[in-house]
Amino acid sequence: MPKKLAAPSTAIYTLKVTLLDLEPTIWRTVEVSGATTLAKLHVAIQAAIGWENCHLHLFKLGKQLYGMPSDDDLPMEDERKVTVAELLPKAGKTIVYTYDMGDDWHHEVKVEKVSAPVSGTKYPRLIDGARACPPEDCGGVPGFMNLVEAMSDPKHEQHEELSEWVGGKFDPERFDLKAASKAVAKVK
Repeated sequence: MPKKLAAPSTAIYTLKVTLLDLEPTIWRTVEVSGATTLAKLHVAIQAAIGWENCHLHLFKLGKQLYGMPSDDDLPMEDERKVTVAELLPKAGKTIVYTYDMGDDWHHEVKVEKVSAPVSGTKYPRLIDGARACPPEDCGGVPGFMNLVEAMSDPKHEQHEELSEWVGGKFDPERFDLKAASKAVAKVK
């Protein structure tokens, strides 16, 4: 007999979060409850990707923006009042998540599947991913590409400077699933 799907708010949403505009891609697959607010999803994405949550962010679905509203910001809906199930009700639905309005890291968040929760499993949880997170404040896609180039060539004019800046070596292919999973598991 097929597994009965849970109600949207209690169902588990498998989301693929892909950092856009980079090849090869940097991505993570996370599972969250449909009752997860966009505010909590933001924290889970930060943990999964490896960002440090020190910059502004927003979500965009069509023309509608979601984030932390304030008098100074663009008009947007309060991310604390909107859930994953409300905005991304089924597989194939997507939303754009932007982090750091200066570096403009755009991520596609796509629902891969909606399923019943697994008994004894805690959510959110990270289940897969690839490649290292770009360091904070590296200058967006162009800065990250320059960093990768400089770090791979000891004769590059910025190799020494950027090596010092990142604290030694930087391997763009390295992704530690175990460490990232622990970070996501701490999201409350």
